[in-house]
Amino acid sequence: MSTPYRCPNCKTNRSRFNLIQQLPHPVKMDPNSGEIVQEYSQNDLDPFHIPYKGPELKVQCGVCGLVEDERTFIKFGEQQM
Repeated sequence: MSTPYRCPNCKTNRSRFNLIQQLPHPVKMDPNSGEIVQEYSQNDLDPFHIPYKGPELKVQCGVCGLVEDERTFIKFGEQQM
């Protein structure tokens, strides 16, 4: 289902947005060099590696540049001006 957005910062933009997909890539890095030592799949993490639980989608206002969770833009889109 489509839902109208409105920017909570500039409060006027209702049509220009950038949709940002969050695709986590779990890795283990060397603490000194920053090199990737090991790559994991989402189903094969070691016991000390917490899986990503953040939003799958973020939204950026195409007018003022604010980046927030999609639900923030949806809530402002539901309000009447």
